Amino acid sequence: MGYTIDSSPSSDLVSDPVIPLDQPMRDQLFHLSPDSGGSLQSQVREMMVRAILDGHIPAGGAVPSCRQLARQLGVARNTVVLAYQRLVDEGYLNSRERSGYYVNEDILGGRVETAEEPESEDIFGPSWDSRLKSAPSRQRNIVKPDDWQSYPYPFIYGQFDLALFPLSEWRECSRRALTVSAVKSWASDSIDCDDPDLIEQLHTRVLPRRGVWASPDEILVTVGAQHALYLVASLLLGPDTAVGMEDPGYPDARNIFLMKTQKVARLPVDNQGLVIDSELNKCDFVYTTPSHQHPTTVTLSLQRRQELLIRAVNDDFVIIEDDYESETNYVGQPTPALKSLDHNDRVVYVGSLSKTIAPGLRLGFMVGPKALIREARALRRLMLRHPPANNQRAVALFLSLGHHDSLVRRLSHAYKDRWRAMGDALATHLPESSQMPTFGGTAYWVRGPEGLDAQKLNNIAAAKGVLMEPGDIFFLGEQPPRNFFRLGFSSVPVDRIEPGIKLLADLIHGGA
Repeated sequence: MGYTIDSSPSSDLVSDPVIPLDQPMRDQLFHLSPDSGGSLQSQVREMMVRAILDGHIPAGGAVPSCRQLARQLGVARNTVVLAYQRLVDEGYLNSRERSGYYVNEDILGGRVETAEEPESEDIFGPSWDSRLKSAPSRQRNIVKPDDWQSYPYPFIYGQFDLALFPLSEWRECSRRALTVSAVKSWASDSIDCDDPDLIEQLHTRVLPRRGVWASPDEILVTVGAQHALYLVASLLLGPDTAVGMEDPGYPDARNIFLMKTQKVARLPVDNQGLVIDSELNKCDFVYTTPSHQHPTTVTLSLQRRQELLIRAVNDDFVIIEDDYESETNYVGQPTPALKSLDHNDRVVYVGSLSKTIAPGLRLGFMVGPKALIREARALRRLMLRHPPANNQRAVALFLSLGHHDSLVRRLSHAYKDRWRAMGDALATHLPESSQMPTFGGTAYWVRGPEGLDAQKLNNIAAAKGVLMEPGDIFFLGEQPPRNFFRLGFSSVPVDRIEPGIKLLADLIHGGA
């Protein structure tokens, strides 16, 4: 093996002969990481577990003595002793008196021993391309760099600023969700049920903020808003179903609908949001983002909301309301959700906690008639049964303790400052750009000069440290305009907004 075995006893007072070892390999196996968030003891445990499970130390093989490993790592011997004792308790190591620590042979039991499969030019597998009934990877999707946080000016939408994340409050709720009584309540198989505490909080705290009152059997928890949209599309759309959606609009919703039907109609948007015109007559369903239209950020006026609901009854269509970013409104009073104005069960309401707590949380919800929620629950059971119950409980606590309301207030103040800073920067450095009025949200929709290729600009700007989002992806047509782009500010501190916008404007004025 590639490491030295020092079979010192657990007391480190008596040593067996030392087997020669490959020093570089041992150093590679056992080292501390300065970037690790764990304690020294936990790091020792983790590196030993990794070495055992990856097969670098064989079953029954000796591990370095406590003194030897402590010397190599530059830590106190007691740190290693405590880590080894924990590994003994967990079944990874056996302690032999006056001999040392050895890998427990049982820990690697139950594994199938297989040799590496030799490469072969003769492969007789199926033709997967011909068997696939759909190819979602070929759809036009928003693409964002995985390393966006390394850019000085990441003007991309939907990301969060760690400085604004309520870390201590979230830890408190996570700890309370892991008490013995809490684990006992959520760890069992809930089959298709949601956490009752979370449903209660959605029912009494979250939805009333938008004027929506729903009974518990009209609410379903989902793995984000996209999951809710997929459930709705799977249950309600067929090849002959006509769906109208705003253009420009939300690409993921568009792609979900296109997997079910090719009859996706383009509905125009102006500075009051969705245009209420004859195009609605052709629709069985209408998808809209009324709070902050995606991506232009305009808010659907109250008059149009009422007109849309009347048309839904007269023309017999159903409205799918994606009420994302409803909490971020900086000008005037928030407009009531369409669902709050609906008295005819014409609106299916979709919401999410991702934009306030954290995108990675992936927790959303949908509200609709009991018959629809019943079928959505049954379909969700076939897909994933229910969202992780421990996360549901932690979020329920976060809501019940008032942390979410406090967070929304804090985010609103922080985002409003960034919203103003970006508006001022655009007015200064890109005064010729045509902007749709914006009342909130966490992004600006910008129309660049005629002839601008936002895709080309994106590539050049990224090399300069500026990330932005070309706008052609948001349009439904085959030849979308190329001079629109979106600038998000949720993850950019105020002091970086103006320099980043100036750099972007200089590229545009330079003919990028």
